[in-house]
Amino acid sequence: MSALDQELPSVARRTSGSNDHSYSLDEKPPLDNEKLAPVDDEQEERYATVDVSPVQLCIRSKPFPIDPDEVEETHQLTVRAIVVGCILGAVVGASNIYLGLKTGFTFGPQLFGAIFGYAILKPLSRMLPASGWFGGYFGPKENCTVQTAATAAGGLGILMVSAVPAIYRLNLLSEKPQQDFGRLVALTVASGFYGIFFVIPLRRQFIVRQKLTFPTPSATAYTIRALHNARTGAIAARKKSLGLIYSFASAFCLKVVSLYAPGVVWDWHIGWTLYRIGFTSIISLDNYGWWIEFTPAFFGAGQLSGMNASWSFLFGAVLAWGIIAPSLVATGRAVGLSVSADYPLVSYNAMSFSQDEVGSFVQNPSPRYWLLWPGVFMMLLYSAADVAMNAGPPMWAFFKDLRFTPSANPLSWFTIESDGEDEDDVPAEDKVPTWAWTGGLAIATIMSVALLATQFHLNVGEGILSLILAFLFSFIGVQSSGYTDVNPISTVAKVSQLVFGGIGKSQNISLGESQRLNLVAGTVAGGAAAQAVDMTGDLKTGYLLRAKPRNQFIAQLCGAVVAVFLTVGLFVLFTNATPCILHPPASGECTYGAPSVAAWAAVALAVSSPRLPIPSSSGYTAIALGLFSVASVLVQHLYIPRKYWHWIPNWNAVGLAFVVPQVYYPIAMAAGATFNYFWARRSPSTFDMYMFPVSAGMLAGEGLGGVFGALLAVAGVDGTVHGTAIGCPGFQFCG
Repeated sequence: MSALDQELPSVARRTSGSNDHSYSLDEKPPLDNEKLAPVDDEQEERYATVDVSPVQLCIRSKPFPIDPDEVEETHQLTVRAIVVGCILGAVVGASNIYLGLKTGFTFGPQLFGAIFGYAILKPLSRMLPASGWFGGYFGPKENCTVQTAATAAGGLGILMVSAVPAIYRLNLLSEKPQQDFGRLVALTVASGFYGIFFVIPLRRQFIVRQKLTFPTPSATAYTIRALHNARTGAIAARKKSLGLIYSFASAFCLKVVSLYAPGVVWDWHIGWTLYRIGFTSIISLDNYGWWIEFTPAFFGAGQLSGMNASWSFLFGAVLAWGIIAPSLVATGRAVGLSVSADYPLVSYNAMSFSQDEVGSFVQNPSPRYWLLWPGVFMMLLYSAADVAMNAGPPMWAFFKDLRFTPSANPLSWFTIESDGEDEDDVPAEDKVPTWAWTGGLAIATIMSVALLATQFHLNVGEGILSLILAFLFSFIGVQSSGYTDVNPISTVAKVSQLVFGGIGKSQNISLGESQRLNLVAGTVAGGAAAQAVDMTGDLKTGYLLRAKPRNQFIAQLCGAVVAVFLTVGLFVLFTNATPCILHPPASGECTYGAPSVAAWAAVALAVSSPRLPIPSSSGYTAIALGLFSVASVLVQHLYIPRKYWHWIPNWNAVGLAFVVPQVYYPIAMAAGATFNYFWARRSPSTFDMYMFPVSAGMLAGEGLGGVFGALLAVAGVDGTVHGTAIGCPGFQFCG
């Protein structure tokens, strides 16, 4: 969900689900009279390190016990569940394209789909005749199908906010994405469907046998079960749904209105205002990006991310854009670009990856370009160290217990010792047939290799290698997400860029071909692995609810079809409305900062260029901060008690602030996290009831408002034509 790309959202998912319950913290959870057993001591200690409610400690690894009074669901896979789930996934997917292009931030659709799906289908199931497509009993297992379809339909957007735009920034495809619509569809198909098919064997290993907890999918299962509780579910669902709808509508309207008066209702440029009334030196505050933006999405993101991640993000912004960047400019190690002849307005966000300008950027870098390398390196090393310390031991245990037994059936060659407990009592007819996923995997592999060869000129070996890396990355992602709810795939995928960078140099191909190979192969490796991790989480939700894996598999395939065309279409829409996403101006100023795009393009350029395009001072700082972040992880895990871990900065969030030049986003997130901190202590019952619906509604509302704004821009009736620039620096349009 990352990366850079999804790292913060994965932190958000770690806490969001835990707080989304239909009862107060001091009440007994109304889960069909089931007494929740706490997790074991190791898990309890692990979750004590995160800002979560005590309910998080009820995450379980076994399916919910069967309730003898529960109505039997004869129809778990229905047209209404698929349609509503795909629509909700499309809403989240559209929001994620907007949010991802803003800061690389995306969020998961699981809980959004579960709550909104209930709010839509439960009333319809009662009002419409049972014989129709949308009438009849609506239960928790069908609700699971809704959130499964939503998760699949809302996925793959990460490709369009990171590696794919980077391909265009390096001028490796056509001038405009609409000219490559078919090629982009082929790329998303290669990434999406391969990941879905090889996830099936992961279910038995990581969910049934290893019993990984998967915090957010588990919280989604609890939420669904609570919503369908006969005693309190309807009341709680109504409150949650209203909170979600009201916050969604409010954020949507605010975003649309702000398009026409951004300096009044959206961005408050305090430095510019003070400069205009006589405090001339304060203009530096605005030049370095220190202003306030009333963004509901990132206020909600801070609510979900918690105090540690949000304040680490703000700490990184202060360090990067409040201390290092001004110091670089003052000492001449970085330069700015004047953007106004009448006012002392300077841009420090210039970013270019043109081969003709690489030398200039090494000798006279902008602060943003200089800070990019320490940020990326810090995130890469920190994520690797964190995954190694968290998921490394269980992964080592997994491979240590793996046994090779040759036989006539290749599918039984590898087995792993079990602990004797197997709660997977799903009947054979409800499981995904072996022929279905193996046949689909074979077809997806052949199709992916063929598409990569015909559309992007990767040879068969390179295509297969990208798929093998996706399979290996998925193991890392599932282990990490299953234990900590942090999906590191977006950062781990940078390894594929290093691999294919070496391959490109060894083949002595042209620089452009090497960069295209690097980005296309990295897209497939990272995208397919991310899809597999998300789908494994969905299967965990279904496992707890005793839903049929076969039904979830079909829902995932339906959602993936929607995701393929949705994400490509939205990418074309946004880039048509705002061309600077792909081709930023010399000043680097653009409505969409697209930090993930810059990171992917920078790594591709670095690993393929004959000479490393990094200023020496930036490179040394990157090494120092990267090693410091690794040392921080080692000290944290080896010497500091877990109850104090929340005081240690999240260096992935710190690194993200180095890459994101918009410091008003960490300000908004820190405000949201702080608001939550006091809300949870003043009114824990309302916090548990409304926190996730309100924050998710704000995220989706602003995101969909941004999509609507892109449509207005394409139609030529947006704020740049009919709006006002009052309050915007230098009378430029802001927002």
